[in-house]
Amino acid sequence: MQPIGKYLVVLGLVIAGIGLLLWLAGPRLDWFGRLPGDVRVERPGFKVFAPFTTMLLLSLLLSLVLWVIRRFFGS
Repeated sequence: MQPIGKYLVVLGLVIAGIGLLLWLAGPRLDWFGRLPGDVRVERPGFKVFAPFTTMLLLSLLLSLVLWVIRRFFGS
C-alpha cells in the first residue's frame, strides 16, 4: 500500500473512533458547547453561536496530542 493510502485509512479509523466515542458518550457531553465564554444569541429569526471557550480547549488538547506524538514517534 502506498504511504498516502495508509495515512487515509488511519485517518478514517481515527475519525470513526471519535464518532463512536461521541455517539456512546452523547448524554454525558451535553456541557460541550455550553462552557462559560461560549456565546449564544437566539432571537426570532436570528441565531448566532460562537463556541470560543470550547474551541480553545479543543485546540489545546489537539496541540498536546500532536506534541506527544511528535515527541515520542517523530524524528
